[in-house]
Amino acid sequence: MNSNSPPRPGALVVEDDDNIAYLLQFMLERENFRVDLQREGRSAMAYVQTQPPVDIVLLDVMLPFVDGFQLVELIRATPAWRDVPVLMLTAKTREQDAVRALDSGASDYIHKPFAPNELMARVRRHTKATK
Repeated sequence: MNSNSPPRPGALVVEDDDNIAYLLQFMLERENFRVDLQREGRSAMAYVQTQPPVDIVLLDVMLPFVDGFQLVELIRATPAWRDVPVLMLTAKTREQDAVRALDSGASDYIHKPFAPNELMARVRRHTKATK
């Protein structure tokens, strides 16, 4: 990469399932994202509290220690992170879970299993909107 290249966008993936985590990382890196992977809620909380904001967060709802709803609330309460798009990914398909996620500040809500091309289209839409 030469020095005139624009910086690669950053993504935070918070996902405790190894297969899904690696799939998300692969898909995002293929789209030229730098990917930081956190496997549980406490480490993700520490990341948000200590690291500069990324361009997008892909966040599982059901996580060990701290769930995705708590994390999206922390992201929205952290001034530097407040406007970062958060896509929540979950196997929870009840309408009330989607409503809770969106009311908590999620930018989008995607059911697992997700369609990879649709997910990446949503990532592109949300990251373009923040530029």
